[in-house]
Amino acid sequence: MTSQSPSEPEGLARLRETVARDLARISYGTKPWSPAHTHRGEPVLDVAIVGAGQGGLAASFALRRIGIHNAQVFDRAGRGGEGPWITFARMITLRTPKHVTGPDMGIPSLTAQSWFEARYGAQAWEELDKISRHDWQAYLDWVRDVLDLPVVNDHALVETAWDHGVLRLTFETSSGERVVRYARKLVLATGIDGGGAWHVPPEIASALSPDFYAHTHQTIDFERLRGKRIGVLGAGASAFDNAATALEAGAGRVDLCLRRRALPTVNPYRWMENAGFLAHFHALPDLLRWRFMRHIYDLNQPPPQDTFWRCRKHANFAFHTATPWETVRQVDGANGPEIAVDTPDGEMRFDFAIIGTGFVIDLTRRPETAGFASDVLLWRDHYTPEDGEENQLLGSHPYLGPDYQFQPRDGAAEPGMLGAIHNFTFAATPSMGLSGASISGMRFGVERLARGIARDLFVADGAAHLNSLLAYQVPELTSLEPPVEIMS
Repeated sequence: MTSQSPSEPEGLARLRETVARDLARISYGTKPWSPAHTHRGEPVLDVAIVGAGQGGLAASFALRRIGIHNAQVFDRAGRGGEGPWITFARMITLRTPKHVTGPDMGIPSLTAQSWFEARYGAQAWEELDKISRHDWQAYLDWVRDVLDLPVVNDHALVETAWDHGVLRLTFETSSGERVVRYARKLVLATGIDGGGAWHVPPEIASALSPDFYAHTHQTIDFERLRGKRIGVLGAGASAFDNAATALEAGAGRVDLCLRRRALPTVNPYRWMENAGFLAHFHALPDLLRWRFMRHIYDLNQPPPQDTFWRCRKHANFAFHTATPWETVRQVDGANGPEIAVDTPDGEMRFDFAIIGTGFVIDLTRRPETAGFASDVLLWRDHYTPEDGEENQLLGSHPYLGPDYQFQPRDGAAEPGMLGAIHNFTFAATPSMGLSGASISGMRFGVERLARGIARDLFVADGAAHLNSLLAYQVPELTSLEPPVEIMS
């Protein structure tokens, strides 16, 4: 636990003290128990966690709570830039209910509500609808600080290899230096795109200059779009978030186009927020898991009501259903280059395009997984759906073991390596349900993840633990004579 910062508000200082007392009261069984290992003369981490956003922080804390202290969290971003909340997220508030829990691991004083009330007051919490994304990031920063979690920033994992039973992790720092660390276990907590890459349809990427479009995850200079005609492609919440941000920045007109015939209205995530599904979905047979996820993926998430009205209140906004972009090209307009888009209802003209087409699941697209991607078992390798239930997107996801670990395809070069790597990203969804990339499922997912890792580490060192017991010679019975007062 870290000490109070000189500038820390009084309410948060008192909460810090409460957290320390609460953790002390439940500290039984949390001391380190895993023996130290070395490899090639270097210390070996029990667990390396890549990603210091909400999933990575929660995993680090969960491991410590069960005695795994030899762990380190790495993030490619600088301090304060981890995760999406103050980088490319453009919603005003979170989309989850304000009472959702996760990084707190069930400790009341560590919940977002406790932090919010300590900072703004209990009445402010009562009046709050949803937590703002900036407050959520500030809360995560506070959790990291108050728990003194071991995070190393400016370290991007660029290669993962197997070195005689140990993971060899090569990081590249922000200064370009290569750093090698060894670990027995690796947790990938790299967020919603952690199983692949953000997707821009190739016909758009090949037709347009990068100055004329951006994906929703990219940095966008919205001030430069003032007075411009903006085309947004996509029906998800992030597409509407970006449309709203452009409108609020003074865009001349924003047209949002989606291929669906109707805007989604039902949010399956609200149904999923029950303990039965969140804790036990992973135990269902493949057939049921496939049918659950096929329905959920087909529904997609609609924009929240407040996000929709954030756009709809602008007279210069329109959304167009059943309007896929069939062809896209860059043309000369009256005032310079323009984007011409052919749709089933005719041509549309824009000055800039924002692409909200999500991401693809493809482990070859990420440097930390590319080296072993061809050995990873995917759903399409393991499960053949019933006729009429095929889904190419679902089939591209990794088929994970019960503790989020990758599983090997037949003939994999290093099957032991894959079992040492736990995928705590959105790509785990068909196998495990909501998990590290979802606030809603984090609490349940991180508990299973941490327990599975701890079990594997303990079993691997079983003989060493037995030898430790055999060498244990700390006497508890220190006297065979009763105290004098008992004699009398």
